[in-house]
Amino acid sequence: MEHEATQELSMTPDATAGGTTHVADEVVEKIAVAAAKSVPGVAELGGDVARFFNAVFDRVGLDQLGDARRGCSAHVTDGAAVVNLVIVIDGGHPVPQVTDGVRAAVTSAVEAYGLRVDEINIRVDDVAIGAPGASVR
Repeated sequence: MEHEATQELSMTPDATAGGTTHVADEVVEKIAVAAAKSVPGVAELGGDVARFFNAVFDRVGLDQLGDARRGCSAHVTDGAAVVNLVIVIDGGHPVPQVTDGVRAAVTSAVEAYGLRVDEINIRVDDVAIGAPGASVR
């Protein structure tokens, strides 16, 4: 009876396939928006036009439309991200404290996905007077 010869392939445990990985700008935008919204003193994201359209969407039952990336744009090049945010702060919160918190939260969140953050530009577009926790002086 003849036996067929079997050949074993030697595998090295640390062998990995080559290739490139690109994280889309939109992914970074979603991550940055979620992180920014978690910072105390951030009332919402987006400029006047975005907030207007969001209010319209809310009224017609499309309240989730566009929320994931609203108020943020990002650009990823060679594993490094530049993030631009437009925020509305709650009245009574010092702008430097809120923006420092946003930069720290966004940097931490984006770096957790293996990217480097080169720059976070923040424009404070408005203040929410009469928001919960706001104190008008």
